[in-house]
Amino acid sequence: MARKFFANCLARCLALALLAGSAPVPALAVDGMAAPSAAPEIMLPVPVVTIYPGDTIKESMLRMQAYPSTFKARSAVIDAPMAIAGRQARRMLLPGEPVPVNAVDDPRLVSRNTPTQLVFEENGLVITTVGAPLQNGGLGETIRVRNTDTNRIVLGTVMADGRIKVGAQ
Repeated sequence: MARKFFANCLARCLALALLAGSAPVPALAVDGMAAPSAAPEIMLPVPVVTIYPGDTIKESMLRMQAYPSTFKARSAVIDAPMAIAGRQARRMLLPGEPVPVNAVDDPRLVSRNTPTQLVFEENGLVITTVGAPLQNGGLGETIRVRNTDTNRIVLGTVMADGRIKVGAQ
């Protein structure tokens, strides 16, 4: 009976404090139940399975998890699942942990030292040869490539089909 009386008094005091416009009242527990928190939550995408380096991240591998508004990550984290889906993991991502910005990368279309077709196009003239990329590259990136016929290093732009466009661009 005394507990019920105390809970009613506490509720009245809180209501009067809110009506009077006083400072915010901290959340209190009554009868072992926590009072609802008024602070908004932050929703962040987290993996539901362990994602290994080099894996392409699918939307089915992610879920949204609530964090308190006071949550501070050790580094910048991604806050939208669409910013992760379709990208590659640069390091292991653990289930339930927010995904750091620097832990994902655009998928590689060209890998270092893997023979790749070089394409030169100008005024209807198309010349193709084989080259060895000197670095990894994603769509639209400009990378250095060694022409295997001449051993000359040229710059080229990675195209969607995995070829590298060189020359006048």
